[in-house]
Amino acid sequence: MRFKPTICPAWAAKRAVGGFTLAEVLAALVFMAIVIPVAVEGLRVANLAGQVGARKVAAARVAERVLNELVVTGQWRQSTQSGTIQEGPQQYRWQMRLEPWNQGTLRVMTVQVTFPVQGQSYDVRLSTIVDSATQ
Repeated sequence: MRFKPTICPAWAAKRAVGGFTLAEVLAALVFMAIVIPVAVEGLRVANLAGQVGARKVAAARVAERVLNELVVTGQWRQSTQSGTIQEGPQQYRWQMRLEPWNQGTLRVMTVQVTFPVQGQSYDVRLSTIVDSATQ
């Protein structure tokens, strides 16, 4: 048994082959105007978080190295020290502070490492307790 193909009117055949309507194109453009800025801002925030995280790790290494060096060499007995250390392509500024502790001759030694990321300044602090009575 054979079926005859149905014949569509001429206007229906043209409509099936046509493109998007103006309303569909405008709706797509409005959708893109909303989505693209949000996506770009999300990428910017993710990039900033990645950079800050990587540099905080490096700053913590710098702080630990400076703290250990000051304790081992005994240079922590000087009141306040500061300096700059190059770690890869970045420079990290550090500063050491001594503060009294509530237990006799003990003191709190804090090393603060500061670094910039995308125009903002961030820091990492590392502290330990030292005995100022020992030589």
